[in-house]
Amino acid sequence: MERKSRFSQWLRRPKSGSDGRDTDTGSAAARSREDLLLAAAGAGFPIAPAAHPSGYGCSCERIGCPTPGRHPVSFGWQTVATTDRDKVAAWIRTLPQANFITATGIAHDVLDVPVEAGRSALGRLDAAGIEVGPITLSGAGFGDGRMLFFTATRGTPDDEDEWWPCELDCHPETLDEHPGLRWHCRGSYVLLPPSTLPGDQPAVTWLRGPELPLPDPLTLLESLTDACAEFHDRTDREPYHETAAWPIGR
Repeated sequence: MERKSRFSQWLRRPKSGSDGRDTDTGSAAARSREDLLLAAAGAGFPIAPAAHPSGYGCSCERIGCPTPGRHPVSFGWQTVATTDRDKVAAWIRTLPQANFITATGIAHDVLDVPVEAGRSALGRLDAAGIEVGPITLSGAGFGDGRMLFFTATRGTPDDEDEWWPCELDCHPETLDEHPGLRWHCRGSYVLLPPSTLPGDQPAVTWLRGPELPLPDPLTLLESLTDACAEFHDRTDREPYHETAAWPIGR
């Protein structure tokens, strides 16, 4: 069973007036968006603005954008990304439709798996009493839904020889090479809640909030890889249908 953090429960409390009804849906949504993003910045996640969906396309207006609404607006996103609350708040207010990404490999990494495999692994980790830290859901309910586990980072050592390479390392241009488990570390990023996705896909949401401590990725890795292998075997055996297809997007 998926546990909801106190942070997540607080965010779902209705913003209402004395009659119990929502006093301003638009303002409440804007406040919730700002609260979510500032909480992530406060947790130490470097943030940068991203594009947003425009219908089934992308606000970047690139014809045939391969990742609509899922990429940063600046080519220099790694240097733009910040935890400065004033700067993040200014972006939130001046870019009311923008999605936001967090750059990985600086303060945190992300282990990113198909949502069905993530649910299975999460059940095992909870049963074993392992603290899993922050988790987001992206497009859950669709065949390409993902569950993202935020972890401590392997870091960015000055000496390249000290870098611990991993065949699971994922970068924006290599997403299709990692249909199972993706390890987002330096040079990669993921969308932060409350990012919206193209079409009718569910938005990116917190399952467990950013206030939770970041676990060592190795405490999660075995359960996640086992669950991904089981999911892969199961979908290979099933007749093809749209919801079992491997994803290319985030």
